[in-house]
Amino acid sequence: MKNFAKFLLFVLLVSAGISLLYDYRLKHGGLNLASGRKPEKYTLASNPSVDPKQVPSLEALNRERRALVKSVIPSVVAVKTSTKVAVQRQYELDPFEFFFRNRRQFRSPRDETLVQNSLGSGVIVTNEGHIITNSHVVTDREGNQVDQIEVQLSDGQTKKARLVGADSEVDLAVLKIEDPNVKPLKLADSDTVQPGDFVLAIGNPFGFEETVTDGIISSKGRPNRTDFFGDLIQTNAAINPGNSGGPLINLRGEVIGINTAIASTTGGSQGIGFAIPSNTVRTALESLLKQGRIIRGYLGIQTQALQPDETNSDTDGVTVAGVTPGSPAALAGVQPGDVIHKFDGRDVKNFEALRTFVAQTPLNKQVDLEVLRNGKPLKVKTQIKEQPIDYQSSGVTPRRNQPDPQPQRPGKPSDQETAGGSLASIHVEELTPETAQQLDLPGNVQGVVVNGVDPDSGVAELRKGDVIEEINQQPVTSVADYNKIVGSVDPSKPQVLSVCRGRMRSFLVLRPR
Repeated sequence: MKNFAKFLLFVLLVSAGISLLYDYRLKHGGLNLASGRKPEKYTLASNPSVDPKQVPSLEALNRERRALVKSVIPSVVAVKTSTKVAVQRQYELDPFEFFFRNRRQFRSPRDETLVQNSLGSGVIVTNEGHIITNSHVVTDREGNQVDQIEVQLSDGQTKKARLVGADSEVDLAVLKIEDPNVKPLKLADSDTVQPGDFVLAIGNPFGFEETVTDGIISSKGRPNRTDFFGDLIQTNAAINPGNSGGPLINLRGEVIGINTAIASTTGGSQGIGFAIPSNTVRTALESLLKQGRIIRGYLGIQTQALQPDETNSDTDGVTVAGVTPGSPAALAGVQPGDVIHKFDGRDVKNFEALRTFVAQTPLNKQVDLEVLRNGKPLKVKTQIKEQPIDYQSSGVTPRRNQPDPQPQRPGKPSDQETAGGSLASIHVEELTPETAQQLDLPGNVQGVVVNGVDPDSGVAELRKGDVIEEINQQPVTSVADYNKIVGSVDPSKPQVLSVCRGRMRSFLVLRPR
């Protein structure tokens, strides 16, 4: 028994000695027994490289930006939608064939249902819980409401939302939730916005809620590719898929725009984003809440597209090329050849400005038109009426006497290829209703479908199935339109394409090679 006790004491002493030796080696730079190497010596920096007192303005900017973001985040929501899509399976081999091989039987077609989910953003704008978002976020390809709309608030609550109204052309929709504690944001006067103004874009890009990006206003008055109800604000604040419907915020925490589109060669942000101005949003909101639809005024004139060597500064005012019979312009006595310089006291720089003024004028309001007729100034009065449903809103007629593209001769580049540059390497076909359904396109898409791009053309950004809606702001409604426009462009200048890919629209800039 004594021998066992001595043995046990010996084991304990040896163990204690090994432990002490291990600790000593660790503390005095010995080997790391696990890896067989000495531990590295390191000392972390304990002081910042810049004393905050040296950059007080930047510290103040940080605090103010945090306060701005904190104040607006509760009003921004993530919009989540789902819709059921019926899919009919093809005829299948009856399983009983395995047992009765002498009788080949087939099942009848079987309908199955798939659920499509999508994400977007929105902003609360009334005390009653009305939310502004994009129409394409909450409607399907035909413009019909999706089966279910939910919004997720900044505190994590999820609420069912009701679609009050939507307009696919201006791409705005109004939702409604029941919550007495909502915090709406004010819609600012977007006419006061100037290039260089600081802005924040807030939304739900790629499902990352409450994402904040910052930038400036890059430009104003960018033509809307799908509607004449209002022009767009351009910003370099990063906007990505999922930001659609989210707000563009100024320094006062007001909404100056609703983010709606990007110009990109990759499908992601490249610093060129577009927002619907808040004044357009306010007009659309009030129209949707009061009428259930957007009321658009119209004047009833057609004008001529600019030649490649013309600029807006060369052609201030709008030259009337045609007048629609029975329209407000016709009743006012406007004639082809007149040049409209002022609308209701506001300077008319171009057709885009004029159509925005007209569309946002209250119905039945009497306005003054200042025109130049045969070199002499003239004032006429007209009363704005609601735009007819079938009215062609583009209002731009092509220049006459433009030669049609010449047919291609075997073995020799055509005039179109020479004139069109990169555009000539894009092969297109007509957009049919069947193709639109297969590509799951919004109901208002018009254009031509890309069916191929020549290798090494420098147009790798385009994919088969993309729909080209406009080239340099000129609508493309058929292959003939496309060929005519391609044959008239200057290949030494960049070409701007409005492209629809599925349910996402963007601008694509093709630069000369």
